[in-house]
Amino acid sequence: MNLNFKEIATASMILFAVIDILGSIPIIIALRQKVGHIQSEKASIVAASIMVAFLFVGESILKLIGIDVNSFAVAGAFVIFFLAIEMILGITLYRDDQPESASVVPIAFPLIAGAGTMTSILSLRAEYHVENIIVAIIINTIFVYLVLKSSQKIERVLGKNGLSVIRKVFGVILLAIAVKLFASNINELF
Repeated sequence: MNLNFKEIATASMILFAVIDILGSIPIIIALRQKVGHIQSEKASIVAASIMVAFLFVGESILKLIGIDVNSFAVAGAFVIFFLAIEMILGITLYRDDQPESASVVPIAFPLIAGAGTMTSILSLRAEYHVENIIVAIIINTIFVYLVLKSSQKIERVLGKNGLSVIRKVFGVILLAIAVKLFASNINELF
């Protein structure tokens, strides 16, 4: 096993920024008000399962369609770049319609383990050991669970301005991550 604290910390921060669960609190609260109870445990477990499964199967799927991990990492850098722009500027470039129910699937898949998260996981796989990424996924899943469970309390404590500041700070971090991913993988393509 190649457990490395630095890799775990970096992968955890990248996933934390991409998942942006704190920035999603307004969406979670709106869903909770609309449909009542959100199943925090199930949503967290399903999201973690999707992320771990994609960590192992994602590269095989890419090979099946003829794409290498470095190409996916460069494409992922673009996706992360646009996510960061959305977070920093407070704009929406693309967003699926809001789900009509707060079942496990709308929260676990589009909100927590969405396209940006999947892209980041494969991009991380190009640079870090798998076991460190799994630990980072577990750390983020625990954090997601805690946020889902206490989203109303967090909203009261931080307020609208506090959530906005957190979202912008993680947007800048994501922007730097996108630049690093692009720079470290673009050379491998030529």
